[in-house]
Amino acid sequence: YGRHRAGIAATVISYRPRSAIREVGKALGLTEDITSRIASTVWGSWSGEGLPPKHIEQAGLDPDNPNILRAIKLATRLLGFPRHLSQHVGGFILTQNRLDEYVPVANAAMEDRTFIEWDKDDIDRVGMLKVDVLGLGMLTCIRKAFELIEIHHKRKVDLADISAASPNDPEVAGVFEMLQKGDSVGVFQVESRAQINMLPRLKPKEFYDLVIQVAIVRPGPIQGDMVHPYLRRRNKEEMVDYPEPGPPHDKDELRNVLKRTLGVPLFQEQAMQIAMVGAGFSDEEANGLRKAMATFRNPGTMEQFHEKMIRGMVRRGYNEAFAERCFNQIKGFGEYGFPESHAASFAKLVYVSAWIKKYYPDVFACALLNSQPMGFYAPAQIVRDAREHGVEVRPVDANCSTHDNGLEETPNPYCALRIGFRQIDGFKKDWSEKLVVRREKNYGSIEDIWQRSGVPVRALTLLADADAMGTIGLDRREAAWRVRRLPQDDPLPLFAAAQGRELGEEDDMALPEMALPEHVIADYQTARLSLKAHPMAFLREQFSAQGVLSCRGLDQVRDGKMVKVAGIVLVRQRPGKGNAIFMTLEDETGIANGLMWASRFEKYRREIMASRLAVIEGQLQKSKEGVIHVIASAVYDRSDLLDSLAMSHRA
Repeated sequence: YGRHRAGIAATVISYRPRSAIREVGKALGLTEDITSRIASTVWGSWSGEGLPPKHIEQAGLDPDNPNILRAIKLATRLLGFPRHLSQHVGGFILTQNRLDEYVPVANAAMEDRTFIEWDKDDIDRVGMLKVDVLGLGMLTCIRKAFELIEIHHKRKVDLADISAASPNDPEVAGVFEMLQKGDSVGVFQVESRAQINMLPRLKPKEFYDLVIQVAIVRPGPIQGDMVHPYLRRRNKEEMVDYPEPGPPHDKDELRNVLKRTLGVPLFQEQAMQIAMVGAGFSDEEANGLRKAMATFRNPGTMEQFHEKMIRGMVRRGYNEAFAERCFNQIKGFGEYGFPESHAASFAKLVYVSAWIKKYYPDVFACALLNSQPMGFYAPAQIVRDAREHGVEVRPVDANCSTHDNGLEETPNPYCALRIGFRQIDGFKKDWSEKLVVRREKNYGSIEDIWQRSGVPVRALTLLADADAMGTIGLDRREAAWRVRRLPQDDPLPLFAAAQGRELGEEDDMALPEMALPEHVIADYQTARLSLKAHPMAFLREQFSAQGVLSCRGLDQVRDGKMVKVAGIVLVRQRPGKGNAIFMTLEDETGIANGLMWASRFEKYRREIMASRLAVIEGQLQKSKEGVIHVIASAVYDRSDLLDSLAMSHRA
């Protein structure tokens, strides 16, 4: 279309609780640590009455402080108020003639990008065409993976080559077998704990099963009570029935709409078809229903269709109770449903990313890390999963790494994954490029790196802190000591002339050996992962003495028994209406899932929201598919153990 006929739609960013309290606090002169502590107690939104005093207390603040009360009162009034105009993530306006003849245009911050000042509602009112062009991090990841497969495994593939059309093909069956086990860390759309738990229950065997898998773990189907009926019917535990209208209407009209999903509406298109076929909605009314289902951040607009749908279905001969159940299921989509067309597109990427993970786990981990930030898991979990799938992972190193994570040939089926400089927090890409370009032969010392590469001392400090001097023969502490000898990047004028490229000889210092726990904590601080050990390994003896199990230890416990399990908190989720809170813990043996009902959440709010290391106490629950949850009765914050780990442990 050309830039003169295409532009990105605007979107109005409104104040939400965290942004409101931060900006009001700043305006009122509250310090950043105070506003951060208040913001950290907020999960989702709060009511028009503001934050309860108990939440302010849990943040360690005085709930009667007039400045804090005033800030919360003003922030509450700001909720939902427009904050600024931003760009839509992918909504393009396309016009037949020049765009600027219809609407004012502006230059975006990104070069060669145009946006308009109207949002989707404005555009809808004037009847302009908007096409959503969705950008996905997984597409970047897949492109990088294909390039790595061609370079390191000598196989050229593209999206069209990877097909799930033949479920009996051993290569296709292998992918589905992996997914049926819930082995999907990093796989597009099915990597959340809810999706991982659903995979062994749904047991996808063919492509359309993945379409269902993508759509079923959504607030719409869950709130509409569609998940369990579908699973029971799929597992032949419940008969599939299709209610019929009275004469003279086609008795199979709903069967034709719902047969692919066993009589349970899972997609937005089905909800619209039920309204049109079963209740006699016109095209315009069905489109209004679609818009009501799409406003997932403004629920409540569905109710205007309630009476019309019930009356329409009863008039056509359907039972009123069935009509009510249909509407309640459709109403669930007002909490966010999923169109079948989107689910099918996403299912393709689910299968492709799962195929890469199954047959090229080295490539998958490397491409995932090089496409961050994206997905559900931090680099530490991606690396851990790669190692569990037989991939050797090598540390970041001044003589071996490049900016991106890379693959190195081995005699094994998979390449070794070499951690790249990009994993070091604060390390700039141009520093990486200088290090690599000027590395004709291995660097022999820190002074050699400094002289040949021309990188600033700050870059060398980060390399030393990240323990990236292994091939030079220096550990983290000794490297950091030697970097301190180098002249500063910006010396005072008086000393600039004396700055030389040769440093005097210095006697070796007998520095105390750095304990392994200190190394591990430093790894996480600098690169957000460690190849040396897991922090929980150093606390295992202490926790075992207190009767706290490892994550893997839960496998040996019978269903219904009270247990305690501890780990680093990976994920906290409160999906849908927030009736349950999910926590995922990780230790040196694996991952454990905790679930706490909302009725107990307030008592343990601070522990759930603020813990870095938590102990969950509760009843073990095992499903027949082998999925394990701990139904939490209490959560304890033991983050203090992480803080004291390096100091208290001696190797």
